[in-house]
Amino acid sequence: MTGLLASVTSAAEAETALAAGADIIDLKDPRTGALGALPTPVIREAVARLAGRRTVSATAGDLPMEPDIVDQAVESIAALGVDIVKVGLFPGGDREACLDRLAVRAAGGARLVAVLFADRSPDLGLIEGLAARGFAGVMLDTADKRGGTLRRHLDDATLARFVERVRDFGLLSGLAGSLGPEDIAPLLRLGPDYLGFRGALCTDGRASALDADRVRAIRAAIGSAAVQPPSATSAATAADGAQRAAHSLAAGSPVSRSAKSM
Repeated sequence: MTGLLASVTSAAEAETALAAGADIIDLKDPRTGALGALPTPVIREAVARLAGRRTVSATAGDLPMEPDIVDQAVESIAALGVDIVKVGLFPGGDREACLDRLAVRAAGGARLVAVLFADRSPDLGLIEGLAARGFAGVMLDTADKRGGTLRRHLDDATLARFVERVRDFGLLSGLAGSLGPEDIAPLLRLGPDYLGFRGALCTDGRASALDADRVRAIRAAIGSAAVQPPSATSAATAADGAQRAAHSLAAGSPVSRSAKSM
């Protein structure tokens, strides 16, 4: 069952998203980039007010692929009590070194979701290595929100391959990128674990205020709520997927798993 990820900018918006039925509440600052990070006090307040009633993710920021910078940002955000830290894999820098550092964070218990960008020639071959490094999920988004929706950059057949590939390694799959109501039905057919929204939930674009009626409308369009709070079971499933992926890399063989539930 596909869930709704709602990106919010404050504790008040987080409570609005909670009341309107969001499955994952994603803390993000849309004014500072595709994955703009919110200030520490805002994240801390939102986590406290949600009090474990929903899975909470937070973005690490639009960061250069420099291991020290990425690792420190992830460490700081994970320490605030969020359930998931989203990390963008941007072009340039030393991406492999960043991922190796983040594998240590994942081994220590951090739940990480890597974000690939549909408008930046995403390499779907990275998925196996992300699973082997202990990531909990992989998401497709867009880096430049002025450049059109996710489905403008990648056709549905490519998106279906992405979802299937992520599922094969037992990871969460997410699709986002300026999605609107018209994108919901075709993307639901692909079976991602969640669809992510910001602009479609707001009164006047992604930098404006979250609107409860719009959140409820998107919730209704996706279907019945798939809400599950963070659980040891989901963490164990991700760990199992990572173990299988690591074995696959060592043995040179493919990995096949059923889809992971929200």
